[in-house]
Amino acid sequence: MKAVRFLPGPTGWLWLAIYVGVLVWSGIEPYDRLTWWMEVLPAMLGLAVLIATRRHFPLTPLAYGLILLFAIILMVGGHYTYARVPVFDVIGDWFGWPRNNFDKLGHFLQGFVPAMVAREILLRFEVIRVRGWLAPLILAICLAISALYELIEWWAALVNEQAAESFLGTQGYVWDTQSDMGLALLGAAVALLTLSRVHDRQLAARG
Repeated sequence: MKAVRFLPGPTGWLWLAIYVGVLVWSGIEPYDRLTWWMEVLPAMLGLAVLIATRRHFPLTPLAYGLILLFAIILMVGGHYTYARVPVFDVIGDWFGWPRNNFDKLGHFLQGFVPAMVAREILLRFEVIRVRGWLAPLILAICLAISALYELIEWWAALVNEQAAESFLGTQGYVWDTQSDMGLALLGAAVALLTLSRVHDRQLAARG
């Protein structure tokens, strides 16, 4: 089995159709247009990178699938804002949560998805000679990405205070930044523990 080439090919077109469909839905009357742009822009940039690298560095099906999942989470969060996703209001009522925790799912995936993408890049470029250093480096990369995103949120809040609450989605939680980074680190660790063998098989199948 060869790695899925992002475009062309039926699987690649299906990936793109899902991406575009969710993006169009997300952009129809979002809660706040500026917040929508701020939340969805990373997904748009990610698509541009995937298209630019599709021929010279096609990823494994696992990596493409995870990236699509993360893009969908960003688009849903952009449409409603992370503090107002309806299904998580319902779940919150079931479990007695004092806040909408959709943003916490997003930050978990902020570690889960980059962990496998970083793993693929590090392995395919043979960056690490000693395999035992692979997981610690990936965890460090994911934590750094999470910290950078928190800094971006802070800078955005300083530039535009009006959109700050919707973009940050702290909902009054004093430990929001720390918990976001902790969940990203946890997500990265869970991804490595659960998906590494599947990822290795897909990398080996590339030939």
